[in-house]
Amino acid sequence: MGALTRPSIEEIYLDTNATTPVLPQAVVAVEQVMQALYGNPSSTHITGLKARHLMESTRDLARQVLGASSGHLIFTSGATEGIQTAVVSALSSVKSQPALLNKPKKLLLYGATEHKAVPNTLKHWNQLLDINAEIVPIPVNQQGLLDVDFIRRHAKDALMICTMAVNNETGARQDLSAIEQAIRSENKACLWMVDCVQALGKTDLALSNTSIDYAPFSGHKLYAMKGIGLLYVRENAPFSPFIAGGGQEQGLRSGTENLPGIASLKPILEALLDPEHKTFRSLATLTAFRQQLAAALQKAFSGLVFNNDFSVSVPTTLNFSVKGFASKELLDLFDAANIRVSSGSACSSGATRSFVLDAMGLPAWQSESAIRLSFGPAMTQAQLDAACERIQQASDALRYSCRHPGHLRPEQAIDGLLQLKSGADCCYLLINQSQCVVIDPVEALLPRIIETVQCAGLTVKAILDTHNHGDHISAADALSQALALPRIDVDALGWPLNATKGELGLPAIEIGNNVLSRLATPGHTDDAVALLLSSNGVIKAAFVGDTVLHGGLGRTDFASSDPVALYQSLKRLSDILPAKALLLPAHDYHNLLFTSFEAEQRNNPLLAKVLAPVSMMDALTFAKEKTALDAALESPSQGTEIRCGVTNLELKLSAEQELCLDDLANLERPLLIDVRESHEHHLQHFNNDDSAPLSRLAQYLLEHPEDTPLVCYCRSGSRSQLAAAALTRLGRKAYHIKGGVALSQ
Repeated sequence: MGALTRPSIEEIYLDTNATTPVLPQAVVAVEQVMQALYGNPSSTHITGLKARHLMESTRDLARQVLGASSGHLIFTSGATEGIQTAVVSALSSVKSQPALLNKPKKLLLYGATEHKAVPNTLKHWNQLLDINAEIVPIPVNQQGLLDVDFIRRHAKDALMICTMAVNNETGARQDLSAIEQAIRSENKACLWMVDCVQALGKTDLALSNTSIDYAPFSGHKLYAMKGIGLLYVRENAPFSPFIAGGGQEQGLRSGTENLPGIASLKPILEALLDPEHKTFRSLATLTAFRQQLAAALQKAFSGLVFNNDFSVSVPTTLNFSVKGFASKELLDLFDAANIRVSSGSACSSGATRSFVLDAMGLPAWQSESAIRLSFGPAMTQAQLDAACERIQQASDALRYSCRHPGHLRPEQAIDGLLQLKSGADCCYLLINQSQCVVIDPVEALLPRIIETVQCAGLTVKAILDTHNHGDHISAADALSQALALPRIDVDALGWPLNATKGELGLPAIEIGNNVLSRLATPGHTDDAVALLLSSNGVIKAAFVGDTVLHGGLGRTDFASSDPVALYQSLKRLSDILPAKALLLPAHDYHNLLFTSFEAEQRNNPLLAKVLAPVSMMDALTFAKEKTALDAALESPSQGTEIRCGVTNLELKLSAEQELCLDDLANLERPLLIDVRESHEHHLQHFNNDDSAPLSRLAQYLLEHPEDTPLVCYCRSGSRSQLAAAALTRLGRKAYHIKGGVALSQ
């Protein structure tokens, strides 16, 4: 096996809206407190008095930075506690006022692009305190700015209004003066919370000059420790302690104060007050930094669009999308280049699209491919220059997988089977000797297909469909036009009418050393076919459309479906195909990439009965059971997503399959498989003999049928886990390195 060695590339950290590194001065302050100033601020002896002095002097600095000459400033554990405290205080006040509680119309308003902590907190306490108010999002425009007229129209019925000063995904800076005027012109008593987490150090604040009732802050968003924050409460605003106990913080927030955290805040606040900007850059400098980064991104990626309007955003946040790339692909690319960015809010990074950009009304592709790049005010020119250089390196690496927007030819020609996915839709490119057949093209993947064909200089012999798809229109015609292919006589599924019989005695297309034969497999639809991939008379794989799915079979409740015909097609296919031949469906609802009849018979009781050596089920019984299964799916006539087959899988790897690097020594001659894309290999390569990106894993299996233990790895462990699960279903000995490259460095 190849030796797995750790790369050593300096990290470029551009995700400060999620969290920041701790400023060196803050680290020193924390160490001093923990070593020498360890007293309890509530103690009255000298050690305790010194601790209290540090705490109160830090609070005084915060008042200067925040313009909070009046009101309370309470040390908290962070923004989430501050939000909880504000909402509980506001709604407890409503609870004690029958006139408010019994209003015929009660609203709790929040910005549609607000951090999820806010609406979720409102929903929780609205229900728990039995306020029974309607919770309503305030719309935003395409710049992400709140609809002030909407606020004005609804303010009179609002018990509480929650907005934010600066958005965490786009950096959009709200006009707090306009919002205040809209609220107070209609409702002077309405309680107003402003999330100021992303505003600290990026825009001026003068809280005491406003009618803001509550404003939470978080230290770790600006170079302090995690676990420390502040909550501003306006003088005379309703207040209910969220944490009761020993009466610390003048009875406003109990619990022994987090003195190390408070100490970490002090040098941050001092730096913010420094007129010479020795630690934090000025607004003008940060704006120039943003322009340099924006220029570097535009140079690196053609088709890049910015999702935030720089004229109304703080300069430390850039949100962009690149046509043809999902956010996960871009995140993997940047991470491989050791550039840390985010696909959105760190608290919702598992999402496939941005609710913030959706609320702004931006196109779906921008939301699905959005990347947030953010830097802090301590950024230096040297760090910025290094970031711009690394961004260009990431772009240059795309030529190794035909993803470069300039369509540069890769150093190694693409050959074999390439599997592309958009959601659950699968598309395949069968490539051999610079020829290509495209199978089941979908519109969302057209840019990827086109760039692959053009980049590798491929000649497209055919564009085929396995059936007339019920959930989408084939993109075959659009692809043919985009590539300016010559017109030939084909049937409705793209099959050439002049095709002759091949080595399997079926209509066939030759592509290099391979033969693609067509077998009629009606059932899911009356026109369904399977495309059999063979070489020298040996069938290695079959593109089966929706006839066989991972863990299920194609549905048969369409107008053109026939469960009896499906029964017969399954038998016909299993008679022709080797049990271990790869089955490549048109849909993949579980990210399992491929399957086989052998795997499906182990996991699908209905199919096992059909294909048993001595048939355990006749066609009519199969049709009855299949009809019952299909009845559990959404009706094809509904506007919801059409699932093209019954699938029900729960996939879990055993503990023995989840490895760390040290476990490799316990395996006998394992083969390490890097399932990252080839541009990631180029940027950050673990020295390894084999690589098989998920899009090429099926081809890898066609070339390596032996039963060697396979150990998959990737950046974070997510793709390698999918690969190991898919391989395990096939009966291969498969493992993956838990945590991937991220935890192996």
